[in-house]
Amino acid sequence: MENLSVRQLLAQTNPFGTVDLPAGLQAYGKEPGPAIGKLIQFSLRALVVGAGLYALFNLVLAGYSFMSAGDDSKKVAAAWAQIWQTMLGLAVAAGSFVLAAIFGQILFDDPMFLLSPKIETPN
Repeated sequence: MENLSVRQLLAQTNPFGTVDLPAGLQAYGKEPGPAIGKLIQFSLRALVVGAGLYALFNLVLAGYSFMSAGDDSKKVAAAWAQIWQTMLGLAVAAGSFVLAAIFGQILFDDPMFLLSPKIETPN
């Protein structure tokens, strides 16, 4: 028997069988590196959309609390605090993308490196 590497030996014997990709993951491709990058990118986008929807819902509730506060200064202050915290959260979410682009440019000479990852795998 010739001198084979472990990878070549496993490729020849295939002791584990094959696993087909689930139908829901077909959109990400069959190569593991780009598929993981696309999955991370999709997850980041889903988190941002979720943060935006939460902020919209929170602003609507805070506006309703503000309008229904009447002359109660404590309720008005609580509504303003909720509005302020929501806006601060949106600024942090947007700022994280700006910081990721800055760090990507400084460290990897590509501002989209951290926002749109492409993970290389050995063939």
